[in-house]
Formats: sequence, C-alpha cells, structure tokens
Amino acid sequence: MSEQDDQRTDLAAWPEVDPDAYRQVMGRFATGVSVVSTRIGQIDHAMTVNALMSVSLEPLLMVISVEREARFHDAVLDAGAWGVSLLPESERKTAAWLATRGRPLHGQLDRVPHHHGEHTGMALLDNALGTLECTTHDTVVAGDHTLVIGNVRSVSITERPGDALIYYRGAFGVQR
Repeated sequence: MSEQDDQRTDLAAWPEVDPDAYRQVMGRFATGVSVVSTRIGQIDHAMTVNALMSVSLEPLLMVISVEREARFHDAVLDAGAWGVSLLPESERKTAAWLATRGRPLHGQLDRVPHHHGEHTGMALLDNALGTLECTTHDTVVAGDHTLVIGNVRSVSITERPGDALIYYRGAFGVQR
C-alpha cells in the first residue's frame, strides 16, 4: 500500500462535519454579490450569486456555482451562454429580489434597469460595476451544485465604480 493510499484511508475515518457549522464558517467569508442571467427564447432568467470566481487568464475563464434544484440551473445549461453583472451597494434590493425563491419567472427583470449584451444577448444590469458575457466551456457536477465554467466573451467596466455589494454572515453589506 502506498503512502497516498494510507492518506485516503485516514481521511475516510474523519468525523462528519456538521453542515450548519460549515454554513456558519463560510458565512464569515465575505464575498462579492453578482447577478447572473441567461435567456431561453424570449424569457430572461436571472439569479443572485456570490459563488463566482476567475479561473484562468489563458484562456479567459470564469466559473459560477449553480444549485441543481434552482430553476436557473436547467436554463443556463440549455442556453449555453450567460451574463454576469457585478453589483454595487445601490443594487441591494435587486440582489434580494433575484435571490427570492419562488419569484415569478416571467417579468422578473421588469423592475430592474438592464440591457441585452451585444455578444450573447444576455441581460446585463445597467447599474453594474462591471459586466461579463460568457459562453459555457464545461460543467462539473459538485455535490448539490453544478460548476458552470465559461469562456469570457466580453467585459465592460463602469465609469463610476461605486461601493461593492458584499455578502457576509448571512446579510448584504458594503465594501468601500
């Protein structure tokens, strides 16, 4: 048996981690807040996310983590393209609205100023700190989520940076 096999055996003997304790610990990790969007036919789908990261500069790749039970999950996989809007603190109400489970699918962006991206046609928020348009490069099932890895096809940076909306300890906040 190799040393690596011994390590795997040792890991299997570790105690279970309490999911609520894990959630509390991760809640102490401040993250940015964004809205991701996709489009199926004439229907815009959108949701608030804080699980987003840059993956690579060569090629330009980023990833979003989408709960597999979320309505957005199947839509983004079917569409093959998605948009990201990085939120300023002034968009706290938008973030809360698009994080609300069970909100109506049709017209969910009616009260949110947005435009459709030039490259993918995905909804991008007008008041965003920056936006990105992506096409899906790959997906990886990870527990109860899917990691959607995207090729970045366009970026836009606002002239007025503002303060970033963050998520910390289960609540929205601001990073100045």
